Amino acid sequence: MPARVHAFLVVRPDGRTTAAPHLRRTLAALRQQSRPVDALTIVLCGESAGLSEIAASSGAESVITASASTGFAAATALASHRLNGDAVWLLAQDTAPEPDALRQLLGALELAPSVAFVAPKLVRWDDRSEIVSLGVTLTRLGRTVGLADGELDQGQHDARQDVLGADVRGLLVRADAWRQLDGLDPGLSGADEGLDLGIRARLAGSRVSIVPSALVATEGDGVAGLPAPTNARRRRRRAFATRAAELHRRLVYAHPAAVFALWLTILPIAVWRTAAHLVTKQPERVLPEWWAAVVALVRIPPVVRARRRIRRTRRASWLQLAALRISQSELRERLDDEADAEAATDSGVYVRRDLHFFTGGGAWLVLGALVLSVAAFTALLAWPVMGGGGLLPLRTTLTELWADAAFGRRQLGLDVVGPADPFATVLAIVGSLWPGDPSRALVLLWILALPLAAAGGWFAATRVTERAGLRLLGGALWALAPMFLAALTDGRPAAVILHLLLPWLFYTGSVAHRSWAAAGVASLLLAAVIACAPLLAPAVVALWVLALLLAIVVRSGRGTAQLVWTLVPTAVMAAPLVWWQGMAGQWWALVADPGLPWSGSQVGADVVGRSLLIAGLPSPDAGEWATMLEGVWVWWVPLLVAPIAVLALLAPLTPRWATGISLLVITALGIVTAFIAVGISVSVVQGQSVPLWPGPGLSLAWIGLVGGSLVALDAGFAPRMRSARVAAAVTAGLAITVLAVPQLTALARGAAELTNGPDSTLPAFIAAEGGDDPDVGTLVLTPQNGGGVAAAVVWGESETLSGQSTVEATRATPTPADSTVATLAVDLISTTGEGSVAELAARGIGFVVLAPAAPPESDAARAFRLDAVLALDQRNGLDNAGATPKGELWRVTGEVAERPGLPASAADLSRVILWANLVVLAIALLLAVPTRASRRAARRTPRIVGFGTSGPGAVEER
Repeated sequence: MPARVHAFLVVRPDGRTTAAPHLRRTLAALRQQSRPVDALTIVLCGESAGLSEIAASSGAESVITASASTGFAAATALASHRLNGDAVWLLAQDTAPEPDALRQLLGALELAPSVAFVAPKLVRWDDRSEIVSLGVTLTRLGRTVGLADGELDQGQHDARQDVLGADVRGLLVRADAWRQLDGLDPGLSGADEGLDLGIRARLAGSRVSIVPSALVATEGDGVAGLPAPTNARRRRRRAFATRAAELHRRLVYAHPAAVFALWLTILPIAVWRTAAHLVTKQPERVLPEWWAAVVALVRIPPVVRARRRIRRTRRASWLQLAALRISQSELRERLDDEADAEAATDSGVYVRRDLHFFTGGGAWLVLGALVLSVAAFTALLAWPVMGGGGLLPLRTTLTELWADAAFGRRQLGLDVVGPADPFATVLAIVGSLWPGDPSRALVLLWILALPLAAAGGWFAATRVTERAGLRLLGGALWALAPMFLAALTDGRPAAVILHLLLPWLFYTGSVAHRSWAAAGVASLLLAAVIACAPLLAPAVVALWVLALLLAIVVRSGRGTAQLVWTLVPTAVMAAPLVWWQGMAGQWWALVADPGLPWSGSQVGADVVGRSLLIAGLPSPDAGEWATMLEGVWVWWVPLLVAPIAVLALLAPLTPRWATGISLLVITALGIVTAFIAVGISVSVVQGQSVPLWPGPGLSLAWIGLVGGSLVALDAGFAPRMRSARVAAAVTAGLAITVLAVPQLTALARGAAELTNGPDSTLPAFIAAEGGDDPDVGTLVLTPQNGGGVAAAVVWGESETLSGQSTVEATRATPTPADSTVATLAVDLISTTGEGSVAELAARGIGFVVLAPAAPPESDAARAFRLDAVLALDQRNGLDNAGATPKGELWRVTGEVAERPGLPASAADLSRVILWANLVVLAIALLLAVPTRASRRAARRTPRIVGFGTSGPGAVEER
């Protein structure tokens, strides 16, 4: 019968000046015990003059000094060498027992000879009404489950006695059982030590019991047991220790025949659990998961020693522990109870309202936009492929379409190998929506563009207002944005897709700091937005930095990890192109517009052009009003934007001033970006420089203008001024509707750049050959109206939109391949030797096309074309296949070599880039998947963002 109690007290400096107060309280609690300890051994892990002084003056029988890395199990093993008593009491610097705790524990141990150790009820350091731990059990798969962790102490568990294990803090263990079991297992990394000790005690034929009347307060320093998850560092340490202990126990408890198989599954299971952590929005657990897996893989000797220890002391069957495990039904019921308790706790907090997409008119807005789109673009319904402006057909198969999005051989140029533009990935996704004919997906996108924009604008408006009418106004203003309609009529696919994505980026990005689900979606959308408009990258980075600063200053750092992640997919996706252009010293080329280089009609960098840009008009004809009115002075057209501009300027004067200022900052960044765009030319096509299109910057500015005007209308009018709000909203909506009339009727008036087709930019014979063999090479010669000829090599059935490359379009100096193409072109049209045709065949080029010059054809271009036809007809080895709508065609009659394959080094680099993108994409998608917990958390936060209150549903930012 235990009569002499020896307490082991483990102390470790924590560097936060809290160890000393905790130790003083614990020592004072020991001195106040109604049944005092008979001996006290203090193990000081790490050097600390203050703690050494406290320990020396404590009256301890001995003080042992160990290294700072010594864990609780190792520290108690050191103290065990001086064990002098019939029972061991395991304490740490942050475990302060109530005055009657030891008497209660010792009494329970004396009354039950079959009990190896007893455990107290652990309560919070500063609130004894909350249970920290009162017994621990296991699931069937070995997961640790606390029987009462985090519950309010209402005596509901005081009748419980037998348990599988308990928290190691405060355990009172018989000395003979302590020696027989060889103390705590140091291989558990500080977690589940009491549980493991209980399992080993029961296998040795003893029992484990809890004493709910014995209270021990604990703060959770992490000296013994798991640290309290009060900060990110402690949460990571807790996650690592828990998982490392679980893996260690799994290997230790397993049947000998299954140990090696379990060891082999550690890494595959880590992959699976990584995905699970991402789905459950706990990415902070990924690194601890992998670190624990690596530790479990290499730390074999502790497993061997632990298995040997169990084999030496085991007297009972593992089946006898089954009754003390928690069943799946009990676990499910417990989780449901926790969810109900959480819901009851949160019953007094904000619960967001429903979206009311259908009842609030959002669905009718989208339907109306669809009707308008069909009326404006009726001809597109019969077009299989769109052309004109910056449009080209897409590849005919998904394999080729996705190959264009990978690092490797490019469709244009002679033996060009390099990174694809990220926009090629966006096109591959769009084309995959119609697998049988990817080019038709672009046609459908054009038809659905207006309703999709209206839907995106409506949802974006839900972040700034709860009023149904203002949401409808926001969706309409976004769908009728002048830069968006200009992109539709001019045939600018990158700008169209960008405008459709921006409101969703605003919708998710504005709340990315709140949840990992929003951050995951926002990260994918941001990558797509920058792929469509690299010029927006500086503005986006500026907004990202501001958001990070706000999270650090206003939210004390909460949400910074989510904000940091939003930029990761963009950085990984753009990294190959950035590296490639950086190695060439062409940093400015990174902002080039993706897709087909085409200047079209756009404003200049003069005063008039910049004035139109401020009004959101990217073309010099003032939204095609000048074209429709045939030269009539249309100075008044930019004034149609004035109503929403004035409302946006008034937004900072409303109670929601912070939101208004933020939206004005977005507007300013967008306008500055547009100003910069019209002054930069980085792409060159057929010897002509192509300036950047300012539309992306104007789309960004339009978000700020529309959002600011909605904030002003929502918060800037008193309830009694409802009629004034309605009048202002109607005025703004009608003004933008009038502004959009010429562009909506452009296709019907024949003023749009859109055309029906072509299916291929090359003659039909080449298109047929290229459909079967994508490595068919064609040399395209295009006479220039200013004199000279442009030469290009096209691989496959047609020049395609996804095959365009800014690496080729922005190259400032010719490469050896360019020089080779130029030499071939000159030799073909100026000499009669046979070497040039043989060189064509050796390079894998089987066709030569003399394309027509840009209309109207000049005399110089006509003369050049006639001379070129004569020279090519006289060339041995070339067979004139006749004139086609795409130009004069010649076929190489000799044997044509195969196109050179991808070099081995480039293939390896391609695989690395592919896997990096797939991994990041998988992480983002897993984060974006909503869960029940994430949806429940979202309902507890306001839908609208920003500070200040006004109007229905306007609340403080969280």
